[in-house]
Order: sequence, then structure tokens, then C-alpha cells
Amino acid sequence: MLETWTLSGAPRILRCLLSLVVWFLSMLCLATDAFAAHPLVTDDTGTQGQGNLQLEATVEYGHDNDGGTTNTTEAATTLSYGITNSWDIVLGIPYQFVRTKDENGTSKVDGISDVSMEIKWRFYEQGGLSFALKPGLTLPTGDHKKGLGAGKVAYDLFFIATMETKPWAFYCNFGYFRNSNKLDQRRNLWFASAASTVEVAQGLNLAVNIGAERNTDRKENTDPAFILGGLIYSLSRDFDIDIGVKTGITNPETDHSVLAGMTWRF
Repeated sequence: MLETWTLSGAPRILRCLLSLVVWFLSMLCLATDAFAAHPLVTDDTGTQGQGNLQLEATVEYGHDNDGGTTNTTEAATTLSYGITNSWDIVLGIPYQFVRTKDENGTSKVDGISDVSMEIKWRFYEQGGLSFALKPGLTLPTGDHKKGLGAGKVAYDLFFIATMETKPWAFYCNFGYFRNSNKLDQRRNLWFASAASTVEVAQGLNLAVNIGAERNTDRKENTDPAFILGGLIYSLSRDFDIDIGVKTGITNPETDHSVLAGMTWRF
């Protein structure tokens, strides 16, 4: 049966994010390009430019204690290619290592997770404000029997907004995810997040991020929500390194995560 979701049924954290976005869109902005980056979960409207590539290698280690201990490490490679100046194609390949310890003992699984393919289209840009849409597919390349994938092709659509007024930049995302799966999870999911970066020194940016998404567990009414802080340092115009710490605001979210990555544009 098709599930439905309405804004009136959204949790308090999502309503707070909506208020933040209204404030975000009401601010004055300057003419310049803005690019969000890992460790932010929130995406940006920036594209690579026709014929340009970006390679992003990231790792995230998460620790969760909820009736047992789960340690998850995900290493991911993301490749973005500029089809035109306002269109990108994006390929994401994640690999997971999961170790679970509970009263039944310890189990370990690892392997490639579900691969994603996305298109980003920046359809509006005026001054420092820009909007983009990003539709995508998630392919069932991970073994769902081991908890490494969903077992079916899924799709999603994200609306992305970016605004920059130096030294600040602001980002927000709203998304719908059709979670087709063989795991008896919810199929209709939403995602909302907002983030900001500020340049605190030459080449060094401080990043903060908050977000929430619909719980995939049909029996749970509490949705995962997080807050994240991190640093992004540009070693050169085309090479960045980053580190971040993410903490769960609600119980379904992973308790604590550490993120690190590097980005190379060429």
C-alpha cells in the first residue's frame, strides 16, 4: 500500500528547518559562487563546469549503542563530471564494514553497498543565490541479506538551495526518497537539512550542519536527526581535506560519528 506524508505530520525538527530556510532565503546576498563540501551532509548547487571532474574519497566511522553495540565504517568514492556548466552526472560507490556485538555474540559483515547515480541541474542563479534539482537512482549492488543494501532499485529527488555572502555560505536541502526494498522498511521517506560554512582563515572553513529524515523502521515514530561540525582546509585551489564530528540528536540516529575526506578537482 502506498504511504503518504504531509507537512502537518512532520516532526518539530523539520518545522524548525523550514523556519531556517525561510530566513535563509530572505537574506541579502552578494554575487559569487559557493561550494559546499564533505564533511557536510547537505549538498550544494555548485557544478564542476563542462568537461571537468571531481573525485571525492571519504570515510565515516560510526558508533551506536542501542541494545547492543554497532560500529560501522563506510568508505566511499564519489566521481562528478560536468556535462555542461550547469549539469553534472554523479556516481557514488560505498563500501561498508559493520561489526555488531550483543547478547548473542559478535558478528561482522563487509562489502560493497548500494551504488548511486545522480544528475544535478542548477536551474537558477542570480547574484549569490542559486537553486538546483538532483534526481537519482540507487542500484541494488549490496547484499540485502547481510544488511548492505535494500535489494531493489530506489529513486530520489532533491531540491537544493545555496547562498553566499562572504565570508559566509548557507545551504539547504529537501528531498524525497522512494525506498523500494526487500527489508520491510518504509517506502516513502523525506529528508531535510541546513548547513553553513564560514572562512575563519585563509583556506580554512568552519562547517556546521543539522538535518533529519524519515525513519525507515515502520514501527518507529521517532525520526533520526543529527548535528555536525567540521573543518575544511584547501591545500590548493583544486585539493581539499576535511574532518568532522556528527552526533545524534534523537535516539534512532547513530550516537557518534567521525568523518574525514579529501577532494580533488581536475
